[in-house]
Amino acid sequence: MPPMKAVLQLSIHEERIRKKAFVTVSRYPGVASISLDDKTGKMTIVGEVDVSAIVMKLRKLCNTEIVSVEVVKPPEKKAEPEKKPEAKPAEKPEVVAWPIPMNYHQYQYNPAYANSYYQPQGNSRFVGDEPGCVIM
Repeated sequence: MPPMKAVLQLSIHEERIRKKAFVTVSRYPGVASISLDDKTGKMTIVGEVDVSAIVMKLRKLCNTEIVSVEVVKPPEKKAEPEKKPEAKPAEKPEVVAWPIPMNYHQYQYNPAYANSYYQPQGNSRFVGDEPGCVIM
């Protein structure tokens, strides 16, 4: 769908309805810009949108009519003079600070993890040599 410029005539009598109209239109995907003239009540919408769907949604808030719908053409780009490519110096080979071994894998098994010892948790008891000493 080409970008379009739609001008809608809204009958807005309250600030609350004006805000709701802005929020309603801004939620549609493809809207590039929104402007509203408070004196005339005309809302201008620019973007790749379905104008009829926006009008149906705005008619739930206030009286809405389509004034005009135009297809917006992108501005033409002027041809720039071609620049001559500059001579590039010889490229240096890429230097790797930490070489990675050929058999390296991200989740590779490390035997150091197998020797780790976890301390017992929960209800553990230590009884010393003295008969009256119990640490819990």
